[in-house]
Amino acid sequence: MQYNLLKLRKYDRKMSQADVAKYLGIATHTYNQKELGNREFTQDEMFKLAKLFGKPIDDIFLPR
Repeated sequence: MQYNLLKLRKYDRKMSQADVAKYLGIATHTYNQKELGNREFTQDEMFKLAKLFGKPIDDIFLPR
């Protein structure tokens, strides 16, 4: 599971999975699977998420 992404989405930005999926141009179910770690984010999606949340990719996707 992408805990950093979940925290940013839910608590910092107060966005639903549907909101983020729409921003990325993917289905909500697909985003859900990616956030759970069942599917991988594409490189383009990672860059878009970094821009959306104003954080470096490492802060979002690398474990602490």
